[in-house]
Amino acid sequence: MTTVWYPCCAQILRTTQWSLTSPNSARSRCSLKPVWCLRFGTVPQAERLEAFQPTGDPYTDELLSLGVDAGLHRIGCADASPLIEARNAIKRRIDGGLQDEMQFTFRNPKRSTTPNDALDGARSIIVAGLSYATPDVEPPFAVSGRVAKYSWVEYYEPLRRALTVVRDRLRSDGYRALVFADDNSIVDRAVAHRAGIGWYGKNANILVPGAGSFFVLGSVVTTAELATSSIVEDGCGACRRCLDGCPTQAIIEPGVVDARRCLAWLLQKPGVFDRRFRVALGDRMYGCDDCQEVCPPTTRRQLRVTPPEGARPWVDVEALLEMTDEELLDSVDWWYVAQRNPDWVRRNALIVLGNVGELGSPRVRDIVATYLEHPDPMLRAHAVWAAARLGLHELIPMHDTAPLVIEELRDLPEVRTTRAN
Repeated sequence: MTTVWYPCCAQILRTTQWSLTSPNSARSRCSLKPVWCLRFGTVPQAERLEAFQPTGDPYTDELLSLGVDAGLHRIGCADASPLIEARNAIKRRIDGGLQDEMQFTFRNPKRSTTPNDALDGARSIIVAGLSYATPDVEPPFAVSGRVAKYSWVEYYEPLRRALTVVRDRLRSDGYRALVFADDNSIVDRAVAHRAGIGWYGKNANILVPGAGSFFVLGSVVTTAELATSSIVEDGCGACRRCLDGCPTQAIIEPGVVDARRCLAWLLQKPGVFDRRFRVALGDRMYGCDDCQEVCPPTTRRQLRVTPPEGARPWVDVEALLEMTDEELLDSVDWWYVAQRNPDWVRRNALIVLGNVGELGSPRVRDIVATYLEHPDPMLRAHAVWAAARLGLHELIPMHDTAPLVIEELRDLPEVRTTRAN
């Protein structure tokens, strides 16, 4: 490994007896594990991304190579025994109420942690990741709503296509095989860890050596008995940037997220958006990448991909709030929207408008005024909040009798004086 020495390393050298070569050397070997380099900010955790670790079994490695040729960035193989550790972790989160109203793999922990329930006779699982590590894009609209990287386009579609190539090969060889991606039948991060895709980060994401966590995950469960990949050693060390960097402190301990505080979940959750976290929402319209964007293995990633055609890193919040139901849902057709109810998206947009809408803008004022008269009290309530944030108190109907609106009137936020971060 090539080591680049920084002042912090020189200070460490003066106060320790670690066996290191001279910090003045252009190329030197560090006796410490890469996790320490992550901690002190000197070098990436891995010099390059390896698409897979050879297992030594020709047939397994041929299948993994087939996945890479189909466009997958990382792939590995695990056995299909029950995921007992993941099942116990899910139960602990349910017992603590940390899942909030989230269903997905929480709906049936036994099923989602028993691969044999997904495919009778399952022996192996080929797990893969497709990177969405795209460069950031500047906001283009007067009021821009930020979209998390994984939802700029429908990334699961190309992931499924690539996994289907592997599935079809297994079927042609006489085995049964099924593809699972964005599916509550299997806990994707648990099988990804077992298959050597990466380690569990403290932000609860899978961190791929040399590439970080910007990956969508999927798998092929099969009756074929294949060789298994080696589990990746933890690479977080003493780093806690994700815990400290979460805008709502939703990561309550390493690897444990309280969904009741997580902006990514709150944006999808039906009902009134928790007042405690509306200002922290900032300009986020769908998802939140903060715990990944501060993560050293992710920020120093060796893999960067070009945004696909049609990628939408931002949405026009003003235009969205002026759309019909059909137009709105068509514009975000790959987002998860509870019950496909566009009003949950409008709710989020009203909060973003209150946070980053242009102060004094006639268009912003007209939009808020329209929603203050909306027939749905849930939307009127969020419009009251947005109006107060924007200093448009003269528009607020103080005599609205709907309970949700009365709640908002009792606890109006402070007026925003500048554009929120």
